[in-house]
Amino acid sequence: MADYEKLGAFYLGRGYDPAKDMLADEPLMYDSRDLTTHAVCVGMTGSGKTGLCVSLLEEAALDGIPALVIDPKGDISNLMLAFPGLSPAEFQPWIDPAEAARKGMTAEALAAKTAEAWKNGLAEWGEDGDRIRRFRESADVAIYTPGSHAGLPLSILRSFAPPPEGSDAGATRERISAAVSGLLGLVGIAADPLKSREHILLCAIVDAAWSREQALDLAGLIGAIQKPPFEKVGVFDVETFYPASGRLSLAMAVNNLLASPGFGVWLEGEALDIQRLLFTSDGKPRISVISIAHLNDAERMFVVTLVANELVAWMRRQPGTAALRAIFYMDEIFGYFPPTAMPPSKLPMLTLMKQARAFGLGVVVATQNPVDLDYKGLSNAGTWFIGRLQTERDRERVIDGLLSAQAGAGFDRGELAKLMGGIAPRVFLMRNVNDDAPVLFRTRWALCWLRGPLTLPEITRLMAPRRSAEFPKHAATAAPAPKAAGRPALPAGIEEVFLAAKPGSGDIVYRPRIAAVAELHYADKPAGVDSWTRGAWLAPIADGSGAPDWAGAATLPSLDSVTAQAPLDGANYAEVPASALAARSYADWSRALAAHLYQNGAAELFAARALKLTSNPGESEGDFRARLAQGLREHRDREVAKLREKHAAKLKSIEDRLQRATDRVEREKSEYSQRKLDTAISIGTSVLGAIFGGRSAATTRAGSAARSAGRVFSERGDVARAGESLQSLTAERDELLKRIEQEAGALTASLDPASIALERIRLAPRKSDIAVGRIVLAWEPWRAGPDGFPRPASTL
Repeated sequence: MADYEKLGAFYLGRGYDPAKDMLADEPLMYDSRDLTTHAVCVGMTGSGKTGLCVSLLEEAALDGIPALVIDPKGDISNLMLAFPGLSPAEFQPWIDPAEAARKGMTAEALAAKTAEAWKNGLAEWGEDGDRIRRFRESADVAIYTPGSHAGLPLSILRSFAPPPEGSDAGATRERISAAVSGLLGLVGIAADPLKSREHILLCAIVDAAWSREQALDLAGLIGAIQKPPFEKVGVFDVETFYPASGRLSLAMAVNNLLASPGFGVWLEGEALDIQRLLFTSDGKPRISVISIAHLNDAERMFVVTLVANELVAWMRRQPGTAALRAIFYMDEIFGYFPPTAMPPSKLPMLTLMKQARAFGLGVVVATQNPVDLDYKGLSNAGTWFIGRLQTERDRERVIDGLLSAQAGAGFDRGELAKLMGGIAPRVFLMRNVNDDAPVLFRTRWALCWLRGPLTLPEITRLMAPRRSAEFPKHAATAAPAPKAAGRPALPAGIEEVFLAAKPGSGDIVYRPRIAAVAELHYADKPAGVDSWTRGAWLAPIADGSGAPDWAGAATLPSLDSVTAQAPLDGANYAEVPASALAARSYADWSRALAAHLYQNGAAELFAARALKLTSNPGESEGDFRARLAQGLREHRDREVAKLREKHAAKLKSIEDRLQRATDRVEREKSEYSQRKLDTAISIGTSVLGAIFGGRSAATTRAGSAARSAGRVFSERGDVARAGESLQSLTAERDELLKRIEQEAGALTASLDPASIALERIRLAPRKSDIAVGRIVLAWEPWRAGPDGFPRPASTL
């Protein structure tokens, strides 16, 4: 194990002495738990800010911690440029021919020079291709480009999905307000949440839909603007508050957005699911980079707002923890977190800064513009990385902000100004509230090639293999077009719903299906399972009998989340079987569904016997392994604390014996007494940091202490007694360190979630507790494709 591979500690660089322009011998280690109190990185262009933050993300990935990254400039996409072989062939595809020509070199020659420089840079910091390989194996890295097909598409605008049942009402109101502000900004309306009729009306519409647990797509929102699902806003009726002519103008503005060329890509790709952005379906940690460099300002604001809102909602569904669970990193916060204004992005980001710590979510933000920044809002940030700043005004603004944000933390303006005066490129001043004092350090060499911002065509090349693998173009299977007619009138006692349709061109034909909502109860006391699950089943209607085929039904988390408030105008309707028009049939089908669920509704659970943990019904193996990984990190932190406590007494004994040896030397040579005393104290306090990668103050003292001890006891030949004591002490210390290393190694091996054996358990629902609720006729939209064959057009 390299001297920087510590349990739960990030290797960021080495301490730096600006007076001597020298690096410390020991690595500067950053305790991952400190990141739960968040971090801010400030530095001008060329300060090394990107390299530091990329290194932080690399260290997190090596420790199995996922990250969600918003990249406004395209720099963080460099995380994809990790080349374990460090060969020219790996670098050459990404060499800019124009840059090579400017340097009077061929692309091949520049690739060879770059590969050699990166290899040498890594070696200087004790790193190599094997560590790059471990980084690539530790985490899945992907680039998402909302509004573009360059990277993986991300469906930002598919719907305004309601929060989970039981969510905090105040948090839901904040989420609605921020989402509506972002949408209005996207259509060019700068809305005041307290004064704007547009903002108030849209918030009321979304709130009404969410109170019914319904999702809203843009088509449904446009319809609700014209015909609101309520009669009053406050004490005024809708017409007085916002006349129909004004609502039509607002609906037209949103419709123009929906109908604009190229807008369809905003509705394609993966849903905005934070769990899937942080972990693969197999539970492997991810670094998901959401690149927004190609978007305009309004689109960027909308994306940042929605992502931050979804992250807040995901965060509140997690159990509390003191260990670092995940990282949210934003590469340039300028414009999204100003000191006085309140853009839509600021409210959810303030929420993250205030509440994320309790859930183990570390927030890291960076900026090269330290003036327009809300330092009061960043007062919860426990770590500040301050790089080279362009002007004296910038330095003073950072010092002022730091003093106000960390009032009472023992900052001294003069000391900060002196330390900041020695900052060179790749040198940062780190102020960590968990450390005794600020420290200057130089950042380590990044594992990934810091090539600079990637363009959309380059992102396209990088992500092409992933796009084709994850979003294959399946050949459409021809489905016979049923006879179309007008909307049928249903008898009393039969409820109908309409599945939401994706935007597109072509006539819509609604086909009948049967949908039902049911609750199931899974209980197994030995496995520690007692869980109720609710879901919806959407079944095709069998030919001939007209009964629903529950065995071929699609399972949905919720029926309301996939339905629209009304059908699309001008649609046609397929013929409904006679049995589906008889109300008594639905009672029979309800009983048939209950029998089907009892026979076939067993949940497949995963049990980790070694940890006495069992997955929840509906929890995938990947999500369960991700939960196990978090539990193992929490266990690791507890075990590391036990190791520290276990060996603290031994280390104290070593320190005491060294002090006695020093006292004897003092009697021999009084002029060396102070140096010996310092040496005695330094060695004992630095040992734990050397093993566990603890606080930077301890780790930077270790090497100087050892060198000081060597000088003191080698300079005098007449301190034999003290020398013998020191030799004995050194041997004892080395044996202790060896034992601690062995224990730490065994602990590391036991914390790999992939090595935990999982046992599959099938658990049937309790028959007496199966409850079938609503059972309805569900209309599924179909639309003819480019080849003329009809295809499902719902949002499923």
